[in-house]
Amino acid sequence: MSIKKLVLLTALSAALSAQAQSAPTTSGTLVIVPAFGEVKHANDEATVTFAVEEQDKDRAAATARVNQKMKQGTDIVRREDPQAELKTVGYYTYPVYPEVPDGPRPLANPAARRIPIGWRVGQYLEVKTRNLQALPKTAAAAQKVVNLNGIDYHLSPELQKRLDDERIAATYRNLNERIASIARAMGRNVNDAVIDTVDFEGSGNYAGGQAEAAPAMMRMSAKRADMAEMPEPSFEPGETTLQMRLVGKVKFR
Repeated sequence: MSIKKLVLLTALSAALSAQAQSAPTTSGTLVIVPAFGEVKHANDEATVTFAVEEQDKDRAAATARVNQKMKQGTDIVRREDPQAELKTVGYYTYPVYPEVPDGPRPLANPAARRIPIGWRVGQYLEVKTRNLQALPKTAAAAQKVVNLNGIDYHLSPELQKRLDDERIAATYRNLNERIASIARAMGRNVNDAVIDTVDFEGSGNYAGGQAEAAPAMMRMSAKRADMAEMPEPSFEPGETTLQMRLVGKVKFR
């Protein structure tokens, strides 16, 4: 071999050796990979709260009117939506005392201010239904007797379970996509990546807190209705977003 070729071969070997020494090695590297997934779906269930409240000097009279109106409202809801689940909650009776005037309190007969001048009596009715199409008609009919206090749209338990399967699949799919992107950035073959740990709760020190999307909540108040025809209220069920975060530990061979 000539001296010239020997010099070129030596230089080439030195260059390759230097390049190999300068290239970082990623064998055995442990990578923490966060992943995210979410699914959206229209709400298919609603919980509606109706309320009755009466005030009277006579506690028995106020109680009687509340009992009568709650029975009428319950009967109306059952007639309009036979499949709905009904639950009466929050029966209350409060004394009403005279207002204390501003300024110095008079000394004469202070106990008189603690004698009730009336009574406030009320009760709530919770209605859970999946008949969202007929809900405005049901609410309008009930509002002839009781007040519409609030409505909460959400996912039914069966639908939420089905969407949870989709949410897990979407999150794990995102993990695989991120691992492939990291492998390309490291100049490695994705087949060299081995998943060591998958934390679906994202509860490690490397994971931040993840808040579930809250179901859409709508609160409204209604004035006391008489037995006249009541226009139907306008409702929009909206949708719920379910989110998930997982953290994976990946090692490169």
